[in-house]
Amino acid sequence: MSNSKKKAGLITPGYIVTFILVVSLFFLWSWPNTLNDFLITQFKKSLELSLAQTGFLPFALKTGYFCLAIPAGLYMQKKGYKAGILLGLILFAAGCLLFYPAASTQKFILFLCGIFVMAGGCAFLEIGANSFVVSLGDKETSERRLNLAQSFNPIGSIIASTSATLFIFSGNEPDAATIQAWKDTGIYEAFLKEENARVFPVYITLAVVVLIIAFLISRAKFPQVEAEKESGAKGSFKALLKFPHWWGAIISQFFYLGAQLGTWSFIVLYITQNSGLGEKTAGWMLTANMIIFMIGRFFSTWIMKFFKPTRLMGIYAIINLCLISVAILGSAWGEARFGLGLNHLILPIPFTDLSVPVGVYSLILTAFFMSLMYPTNFASGVKGLGPNAKLGASILVMSLIGGAIGSLVISKLAGTGWGAISGLDEHQIASGMCYILLAYTVIAWYAFVGSRPKGPIYE
Repeated sequence: MSNSKKKAGLITPGYIVTFILVVSLFFLWSWPNTLNDFLITQFKKSLELSLAQTGFLPFALKTGYFCLAIPAGLYMQKKGYKAGILLGLILFAAGCLLFYPAASTQKFILFLCGIFVMAGGCAFLEIGANSFVVSLGDKETSERRLNLAQSFNPIGSIIASTSATLFIFSGNEPDAATIQAWKDTGIYEAFLKEENARVFPVYITLAVVVLIIAFLISRAKFPQVEAEKESGAKGSFKALLKFPHWWGAIISQFFYLGAQLGTWSFIVLYITQNSGLGEKTAGWMLTANMIIFMIGRFFSTWIMKFFKPTRLMGIYAIINLCLISVAILGSAWGEARFGLGLNHLILPIPFTDLSVPVGVYSLILTAFFMSLMYPTNFASGVKGLGPNAKLGASILVMSLIGGAIGSLVISKLAGTGWGAISGLDEHQIASGMCYILLAYTVIAWYAFVGSRPKGPIYE
C-alpha cells in the first residue's frame, strides 16, 4: 500500500465536517421511506383502502424517485453536488407540507402527491450523497465508506418508526360490528377524520428539520471532487452501456428494493394477520426490525475489512432466501396452503408475556442481512465509471422503481384468489411474498457473477 493511500485513509483529510453534514442526509431520507410502511396500515383504516389500493403508497414513493432521478443526475452534472442537494431538500420539505391539506380534505390523491414530491427530493439527495461519499476518499475503500454512511440511515428509520407508533397509530382498531354501530349513530366520519389528522403533525415537524439542514448545507464548503470539471470530460448514456457491471447493478438494485420495500411495507400487516397482535405492538416490532437493520449495517461495515463486499452480499442473499421461505411457510396462509406445521412453532417475545410464530421472527431477521445490499450494489455499480459516474448513479437510483413494482406485485398477488384461503378472514399478505424469493435469487447472481467490473474501467 502506498503512503498516499495510508494518509488518505477512509475519508479525504480536511472534509470530516462536510462528510458529517452529508451523512445527515442519509438520516433524513429514511423518514419518508419508513413512515410509508406505517401509512399503509393507517390509511387501510382511516381512508378505508383495500389491500390492493395500499400498494399505491410505495408506488408513489418509488415513482417519485424514478421520475426525478435522471433530471437530478443531469442537474448535478451541470451545477455540482451542493446545488443538487439543496434543491432536493427544498422538494423534500414541500412534499411534507402537502400532508396538511391532504389530511384536512381526507383525499388519498393529495397524500400520494405529497409522497411523490418528497420522493423526488430524496432522489436528488440519494444521488448527490451516495456519489459524493463514494468519491470522498480512496477508491479501494468506497464500499466501506458508503456502508459507514448508510449505517446512519437506519437510525433515522428507528426514530421515524418510534414516532409513527407513538403519534400516528392510535391503537383504536374497531371491528366490523363496531364500525357499523358507529355508522348507524353518525360518529364514524368523525373517527375517520380524527385518524387522518394524526398523520400530518409528524410530517410538518419533519419539514422544519429538513429546512434547518438545508440552511447548514448552504453554509458548508464542498470540495471539487468532480473530476470531469477539472479535465473537461463529460459522461454519456452511450458510454455507460459499455459497463456490464453497472447495468448488472441496476438489475440487482431493482429486485433488492422490491425485496426491501415488499418486506417492510407489509410487515405490520403480516404481524397482525399471523400473530393476533394489534397495530401498536406490531409497530414496535417494526422498530425492532430497524434496530436489527442498523446493527447489520455497522457489523457489515466492520466485517468488510476481511471479506470481499460483493461475496458477503451473496452469502446474505442466500440466507434471506431461507428466512423468507420460513416466513411464507410459517404464516397462517402457508399452513393452510401447504400444512407443514411451521405456523405452530411459537416463540416468546423477550421481556413480554407475548408469543409469535417463527415466521414473524424470520421476516424481521431478514433486515440484518439486507442491510449491506443497497450501498454495496451502488458502490459496485459506479466503480470505475469515471466521468460517467453521476449519470450512472442517477440511473441506479431510478432502479428504486423496483420497490414500487415489487410492492404492487406483492399486494396484487395477495389480493387475488392465490392469497385467499377458506377459513381465513381476509387475503393474506404472506402469499404475495413469493416475489421476494425471486428478488434474492437475482441479488445472489449479481453478487457472485455480475458484479465483476468489466468495460473501459477508469482507475
